[in-house]
Amino acid sequence: MESPFKADIVKGKVALITGGGSGIGFEISTQFGKHGASVAIMGRRKQVLESAVSALQSLGIIAVGFEGDVRKQEDARRVVESTFKHFGRIDILVNAAAGNFLVSAEDLSPNGFRTVMDIDSVGTFTMCHEALKYLKKGGPGRNSSGGGVILNISATLHYTAAWYQIHVSAAKAAVDSITRNLALEWGTDYDIRVNGIAPGPIGDTPGLSKLAPEEINSKARDYMPLYKLGDKWDIAMAALYLFSAAGKYVNGTTLIIDGGHWLSRPRHITKEAVKQLSRAVEKRSRDKPVGVPTSKL
Repeated sequence: MESPFKADIVKGKVALITGGGSGIGFEISTQFGKHGASVAIMGRRKQVLESAVSALQSLGIIAVGFEGDVRKQEDARRVVESTFKHFGRIDILVNAAAGNFLVSAEDLSPNGFRTVMDIDSVGTFTMCHEALKYLKKGGPGRNSSGGGVILNISATLHYTAAWYQIHVSAAKAAVDSITRNLALEWGTDYDIRVNGIAPGPIGDTPGLSKLAPEEINSKARDYMPLYKLGDKWDIAMAALYLFSAAGKYVNGTTLIIDGGHWLSRPRHITKEAVKQLSRAVEKRSRDKPVGVPTSKL
């Protein structure tokens, strides 16, 4: 699909993306690079990382990969410092690394719960903490004109409740809280904008095949607004908007990109049945004598 943005909208900028070697993270890396940014991606799997960097470079994108686990502070510090040493600046940190799996609450071990919390929420804060001095106004590689941008990839699971994903719901609720609090503190003190994106069901991603094999089916079409799967491109375009000058006054917001999916509820009555019921109510209203209480009809 053709981008609605100018090809050089983020030219000269440097982006560090955790989980940038696959799925949504890789598409964000790709679109940032296609629009002029230099890209550093962080991931735990060396082979995936090398393949992603090679794919980006084949598109003419300036890209580099660094192995690291967001759960480890020493890895976070090393990757952030390496990105700065390689490019001389960091303009945006995208926290896209995530862990997830389906499991009922009674079968989920505390260690399993902790693992997802550590990747999604603690990892997000750790990366933000280590990147602060490079993103803040007047920090290394920056001048006093303004700070950088942080973008956290979240979800909508915790807006209501989600079957078999108590661990992820808790982790993403924490991520949203981190986004708001850092937007307040670091937006005030350092001119850093901090926002989030909450994707819905996105096609051709590991998350869709693992987490929604039965949810996205023909029956769901009856009650899901704009029933369709989203594209990784949709999320990347939202990220590009929030990174670019077009989003310069957006701070502390988590942008939902899900076609209204989180609003979905099963229909308990058909539209035709509603029409018939409405006609019956209207008929009773027309037939009711003026001034006579309903109890006496």
